[in-house]
Amino acid sequence: MGRFESFTALLDYPVYVVTAAAGQERAGCLVGFAGQCSIEPPRFAVWISKANRTHAVASRSQVLVVHLLPGDRHELAELFGGRTGDEVDKFAATSWEAGPYGVPVLAGAMAWFAGRVLDRADWGDHLGLLLEPLDTATASNGRPLTFHDAKDIDAGHPA
Repeated sequence: MGRFESFTALLDYPVYVVTAAAGQERAGCLVGFAGQCSIEPPRFAVWISKANRTHAVASRSQVLVVHLLPGDRHELAELFGGRTGDEVDKFAATSWEAGPYGVPVLAGAMAWFAGRVLDRADWGDHLGLLLEPLDTATASNGRPLTFHDAKDIDAGHPA
């Protein structure tokens, strides 16, 4: 293990499911790289792997929905992180409803927000998307699902 990897191995942070819609296409994936990046104005950044199908849809989507999963929803993380939209309709396998701009909002999330995409940036093997929060909902309190909770999920696509 390299020096930087020994540092990152100690980190534990929430993981998110990010959903996107463009035209009739829907996509979603498990995201570990995300976080608030400005207080005023409020901004949040997410990074989506260029290797997965969600990248193609998110690249064209005006709005993304970022879902915070409760600690007991490992199966939802597995669906969106361990399966690829190239082979399976993830939305047929879970409950959801159309949210802002038709972007899927997943049932069972502890909280979610819809964010308008303000900027996109090429940052290596991931696409960075800067979001302006538009709408939000909180369904429950508790401990969110974290990176260490989801470490056992084999990615549907390589990072």
